[in-house]
Parts: sequence; C-alpha cells; structure tokens
Amino acid sequence: MNFSYWFGHHIFRELAHGLFDYRVVGAEKLQFTGPAIIACNHVSFLDPPLVGIAFDEMVYSFARKTLFNHPLAAKILRSWQVLAVDRDKPDTASLKNIIQLLREGNKVIMFPEGTRSYDGVPQSAEAGVGLFIAKSKAPVLPVRLFGTHEAYPRGAKTLRPAKISLVVGDLWQPDLKSYAESGKELYQALADEVMHRISELRV
Repeated sequence: MNFSYWFGHHIFRELAHGLFDYRVVGAEKLQFTGPAIIACNHVSFLDPPLVGIAFDEMVYSFARKTLFNHPLAAKILRSWQVLAVDRDKPDTASLKNIIQLLREGNKVIMFPEGTRSYDGVPQSAEAGVGLFIAKSKAPVLPVRLFGTHEAYPRGAKTLRPAKISLVVGDLWQPDLKSYAESGKELYQALADEVMHRISELRV
C-alpha cells in the first residue's frame, strides 16, 4: 500500500469498528491471490470503503466523475485507487482500463445494481458487471453488506447508530462456454447470476 491508501484504510477501519461494530463474516475467503471482481449490494455511500477495508491489500473502486472536479479531491481519490466513472456516458477508454486492471491481476469492487437501493432490498443487476466478467475472464467474489442502510440510507444527512456486517461468499469462476447467450444477453445473464449469489448471502 502507498502511504495515502494505508492511512485512509487505517482511519476508515478504526471508524467502522468504533462506530458500527463492523465485522467480516467469512474473512478467510478474502485470502487469495490474483484478480477478482468484488461484487457487492449497494445501499449507501458507506459501501465502497466498508468493502475495501476488509482487504489487507489495495483494491480498486469507483466514484462518480464529478467528485474529481476539485484537484485535491482528485489527487486523494486516485491515491486510494478510486476510478472516475460517468454512469450516464461511460467512455470506451475507461471500460478498457478496468478490464486491463483485472487482466493484470488486480481486484476491483463493483456494484451490479449500478445505483443505491432506496429500501435496502437488493435490486436487479445491470448488465455492466457481466461485460467485465466476459471480457476479463476474472472470477467473482460475491459479498453482501448488512447494516449500511440503517447507518446511512439514501437521502440521509447524518450517520445513524447501526451494526454493520460484511458477509463474504465463495469465489466463483464463471464457465462462459456453458452460457447459450451471447453479447448483451450474455452480459445480463452473468450479471443476474452475480446478483443472485449476493442475495443468497446471510449473516
């Protein structure tokens, strides 16, 4: 880890344990080498750091492009391995960069739903995560957060008392040849399977 990432990782981990009694269920499943798409449910702005601090290595994540408008914020976010994305108009270069990161052996956090749930209930997956699976051939590690909706739901202005758990599933290597679909239909089928595996996880 670079110093900025280590410092942020340490601070967020201490805050998570202190404020939310944060725990990881199935932490032993995080101990593997090589690339992975870390696929998680999405209900809160707290989700990306609370997934990232579970790992003892640097992992990549996403943030909306507008957060990079301020030079200092952009510098800090990039040092934390955060990638700028434009959800409305994703550009080809950004997509290729993410695929290349996975092919080079990195771990990337993704939220298949694409946007935060309003009620904490898992939503349908968008096809994007399926595209990254098909193009990178990377395995998928499904994880599910419990408690972030109670701690900081969509639209909230302040943090609320809650206990947060991250449940880790089994690493899944999709057999792409077993799918009858192709193109966008394949991407959606893969995304649906990922979301199913996330939804099956329990505390």
